[in-house]
Order: sequence, then C-alpha cells, then structure tokens
Amino acid sequence: MKKRSIKNTRVNTEVQRELSNIIRNLKDPRVAPWTSVVAAEVASDLKTCKAYISVLGGLKEQEDTIEGLKKAEGYIRRELAHTLNMRNTPEIRFVLDQSIEYGVNMSRKIDEVTRNISTEGDTDAE
Repeated sequence: MKKRSIKNTRVNTEVQRELSNIIRNLKDPRVAPWTSVVAAEVASDLKTCKAYISVLGGLKEQEDTIEGLKKAEGYIRRELAHTLNMRNTPEIRFVLDQSIEYGVNMSRKIDEVTRNISTEGDTDAE
C-alpha cells in the first residue's frame, strides 16, 4: 500500500475518528477533557500507528495526558480492534502535536503587529 493511496487515506481517517471517540470516553483523570486527535498515520503494513494528539492547556496537562494515553494504550488498542474490522490492529504511539498552539500564538502576534500598524497610521494621518 502506497503512502498516499486512497486506501491508506481511508484507513488513517477511520483510525483517527475512532481514536477520537475512544479517547473522549476515557475515564482516566490524567487525560485532559480538551484532548483531540489531530491526525493518525497508519503504516502500510497496518502494524504501527502514530497518533498526533493536541491538548488544550498548559505543559503539565499535556504531559499528563500523553502519560495517561500511554498507560491506556492496551485498552485503546482493544477498543480500536472491536470497532474497526482490520486484519491487524496497529500498535499506537502517541505524539504531542503543538501545531494548533503554534498557530494561535502566530495569529496573536500578527494581530498585535497589525494593531500597532493601524494605530501608527492614524497618527500620521492627523
């Protein structure tokens, strides 16, 4: 299976959707309530999966959530096997994805710069 094939894209999307549902229903107090699965990359042999996780909160919440997910990997994998009809259920590696946080920070900085430019432009017009 090629990396960009339609089948691989479908598998990635389905695994991402089911992981989101499973993580949302976890009862582990370490897992933050605002945890989302940004992407899932399943290997072509269906043996491994990288799940990119985004956590809304501070560094402590992010570390606790990743730790909680690693501890619950067996349960998550078993639930994934029950919901998906796949030949192999992949081993899941959880990776913290900070792209959303980075995007929010960049947007905030752009807003600051544009606000400063618009206020300086007003003084020049007077």
